[in-house]
Amino acid sequence: MIVHHYEENIAGRTYQIEVSPVSASRWRAQIARRPGMPTSLMPFYGTTPEEAARELSKWLALISGAAVAKT
Repeated sequence: MIVHHYEENIAGRTYQIEVSPVSASRWRAQIARRPGMPTSLMPFYGTTPEEAARELSKWLALISGAAVAKT
């Protein structure tokens, strides 16, 4: 299975995001499980790995109070 890894710095905190395929056109992003780090309570989905990771990043920015760049 192909797993994409992204690193996002949001509100001064670094998050490791893993994105894995669910089907040919659906990807699931979640915070990588690391000792001492929080994980997302729910996965985020997109039609590409980048879109799924972006959706999770937007949610993390929203809950942290950081401004989200419009894309």
